[in-house]
Amino acid sequence: MRYFSRFDDGKLMRWAFVGVLIGSAAVLGMDLREMVDRNGGLWPAESADPMKRSVTVLPPAVETHGAREQSADPRQFVRTDRDALRDPISFTLKAGGVLVANGAIDQGAAARFESELEARGEYVTHVALNSPGGSLEDAMAISRLVRERNLATSVADGAICASSCPLILAGGVERQAGDRAAIGVHQFYAAEEMNNPAQAMADAQIITARISRHLDEMGVDPALWLHALDTPPRALYYLTPEQMKDYRLVTGPLKLARN
Repeated sequence: MRYFSRFDDGKLMRWAFVGVLIGSAAVLGMDLREMVDRNGGLWPAESADPMKRSVTVLPPAVETHGAREQSADPRQFVRTDRDALRDPISFTLKAGGVLVANGAIDQGAAARFESELEARGEYVTHVALNSPGGSLEDAMAISRLVRERNLATSVADGAICASSCPLILAGGVERQAGDRAAIGVHQFYAAEEMNNPAQAMADAQIITARISRHLDEMGVDPALWLHALDTPPRALYYLTPEQMKDYRLVTGPLKLARN
C-alpha cells in the first residue's frame, strides 16, 4: 500500500485503462487471426461469389429414428463434377432433344430457361436434371414452363436433384429417375428473416402451402413434402426409388443413357 500511495489516483486510473485496452486488443487480434485462418486469408478469392459458398452439393442424409422409414443415402453413386454444380445452372442441348440442366438454380435461372426454349424449343423434348437446388421461385417457374411445353424430365444414375430441384422434376409430363440418382428434399428458409421468428414461421407456412399446391397440380402426392418438413436445411431426406414411385414423383423407369 505504501508503494502504491506514491502514485496519484489519476495515474493509476490511466495505467489501468491502458491495461484494459492492451488486453482487449490482444483478444481481438487472436479472434481476427482465427477468422483469417478459417477463411483462407483476409480476402479469399471465393468471397466474390457468395452463391458458390452457400451451395452444399451433397448434404448428409438426415438421421431418422423410431418407426419412420430410414432415409436412403445414394451419395456414393454420384459421379459428377461437384465444383461445376456450384456454378449457375446452364442448359445444353444434346442429341435426341435432351436439354441437360446442370448447376445451381440461381435467381434468373427461369428467365434463361425460357429464353433457351424460345430459341430452340422445337428441338427440346426432354429435360435432364443435375442440380443441388437453389432458388425456390425459379425452380417452380421452370417446372411450370416444362409442363406448359409438354416436356419430360429425368434424373440419371450418378446425377443429383436436391432441395428445389425435385419441383422441376415434378413438372415433367413423364418423369424418370435412375435407381442410383440422388434425389432429396429438405426445409426451406429465408436467411434474412432468421432474426424474426414469427415472420419466418409465417413465411414457412406460406411456402409449404405453395409447394403442396404445386405438387398436386403436377400430379405428385403432396405428402412427399412431409419428408422435407422433417429435415433440417443442412441435411437431405434422400428418396428411395420405391418412395418416388409411391408419391408419383416418377412415372416410369429411366430410359435415357446413364451418366
